[in-house]
Amino acid sequence: MDPDTALGLVKHGATLLVLDVPQYTLVGIDTQMFSTGPHFKGIKMIPPGVHFIYYSSSNREGSEFSPIIGFFIDASPSQVIVRKWDQKEEHFVKLCEEEEERYSDAVRRLEFDKNLGPYTLTHYGEWKCLSNYITKNTIQRIEPVGGEITIACESEMVGSIPKTAMEKAMIEQLKNTKFSKPIEKSQKRGCYYTPIPRVVKHKGIHSEDLTIMNLDKTQLLESILTKAYEGDEDSLLGELQFAFIAFLMGQSLEAFIQWKLLIGLLLGCTEAPLHTRSRLFTKFIQVLYYQLKYGFKTDLKDTGTADKGVTALLDESWISDSFLHRLCKDFFSLILEAPVVDGDLLIWTRKLKELLEDSLGWQFNENSAVDGMYFEDDDEYAPVVEMLDDSGTA
Repeated sequence: MDPDTALGLVKHGATLLVLDVPQYTLVGIDTQMFSTGPHFKGIKMIPPGVHFIYYSSSNREGSEFSPIIGFFIDASPSQVIVRKWDQKEEHFVKLCEEEEERYSDAVRRLEFDKNLGPYTLTHYGEWKCLSNYITKNTIQRIEPVGGEITIACESEMVGSIPKTAMEKAMIEQLKNTKFSKPIEKSQKRGCYYTPIPRVVKHKGIHSEDLTIMNLDKTQLLESILTKAYEGDEDSLLGELQFAFIAFLMGQSLEAFIQWKLLIGLLLGCTEAPLHTRSRLFTKFIQVLYYQLKYGFKTDLKDTGTADKGVTALLDESWISDSFLHRLCKDFFSLILEAPVVDGDLLIWTRKLKELLEDSLGWQFNENSAVDGMYFEDDDEYAPVVEMLDDSGTA
């Protein structure tokens, strides 16, 4: 990149200026992670728009790390976001308006330029695929008080969530994380996610016809779209992306649960994708495709940051469970066997199916036992069936 082009990107792009950050602290933005050295003071050339900034403090040797703290921003052109390290609390804090403006002016005069790492623009397209439905309104509606998302504020959730294999694996991993400082109960703030009820309808069937039933959640989807999103489909997709990013990069258990609930809601519909909401489902399958494609990237697993305890990758144990496999299997059958289906939805459904088969070796046969997938007793996504006697009464 020639100097004039680089200078133009520096001036037009946003800048994250972080002051007094200790060495070995991990600082990330979107899909990029930096391990700070003694002269690191932030990131420049950030494209205007939505971004997720996250960080993890370390001990003096850089061998143990605290839980990640992350927050979303909607950056304007040439904006400077300033944070200063609070040594006592071990996290970034905002400055007063006057002090922030003073540092912002210094950044625009390029006084900190040599201490700023460049945003890797070749990764920006990948980030946009993960965040293109997130807007400033999405962030303001969902983010917790204070804006910071961290598992350190979610410890009370551990005893109350369903204990499927995925949750158990994640909770165990989080228990092994080195917490630098305990979060007082009065400081705990959760995200304002849309409530997604787990509605399961019971339908009786004859015992000889016993099978796993698909439950159509179209009516529930329509109700949530109207009440929570004022009919805006993209707002729902924005929340899905918000939750995925907060889960994968911010390592939030609360976000992981919300992501699962939204996936379960959408993949649990049978009427909507074929008739009333084909456009929404085409966009949804695209979103899910890019989420899983990024999460499964093996070339990221060899980065130094993964070795240091922070990784923005899907652990296969989190999703290799009956939850995603069963829902995808039923959805694929619905779309691929439908006599009439939207062309774009068909194309993206095939792409998602191929991704899961290639990345995880999953096979979507009729008999789930052949696939090697079994339901957990406490899997809240497993269908509910009623055993009937020969008379047809439950």
